[in-house]
Amino acid sequence: MTKPFSQACENNRAPILSVLKAAFADTRRVLEIGSGTGQHGVHFAPQLDQLIWQMSDRAENLPGIEQWRRECGVSNLPPAIELDVTRAWPAMAVDGVFSANTAHIMAWPVVEAMMAGIGQVLRPGGCFCLYGPFHYGGQPTSASNARFDAYLRSEAPQMGIRDIEAVTALARAQGMTLEADHPMPANNRLLQWRRLSLS
Repeated sequence: MTKPFSQACENNRAPILSVLKAAFADTRRVLEIGSGTGQHGVHFAPQLDQLIWQMSDRAENLPGIEQWRRECGVSNLPPAIELDVTRAWPAMAVDGVFSANTAHIMAWPVVEAMMAGIGQVLRPGGCFCLYGPFHYGGQPTSASNARFDAYLRSEAPQMGIRDIEAVTALARAQGMTLEADHPMPANNRLLQWRRLSLS
């Protein structure tokens, strides 16, 4: 099969990594939800060599991720695991979770399922970082985000840019508090939550 490729991953990996180096400084095991092509994992793992970076995605995406992983050849990047956030999650405990460009593609009930699953696997004191575009107070932050949101909803009504307030409420229900909201290129954000207690 042809190795999958995402130009967006190439464009955003450096600014995301600059945040993750601090956010995951004391982290030993990170679960990446929705690894997609695998490009983020193969870029981040060599730069965060104090931790294990566990990629995951739905079954159909795993062969493409494995192509990237095999070429990377680092010891802290194990084979990706199958994870459909709406089904049973693997029995695991991590002190970091990362996901990029997932919340606006998932239907809202799936976002809810993802956040509930993170509540199952993220240890107290752990950090969850979510990258993507967000609305604030129900409003887009730029004309380009408004156009992107309209495009998503025209493609599938269940998709769309999420309100930061709504996502933060889901995180709060899992014992997480928003500790940083990092501006990113192309009108994206990287939201950083810390789990302070068991929900």
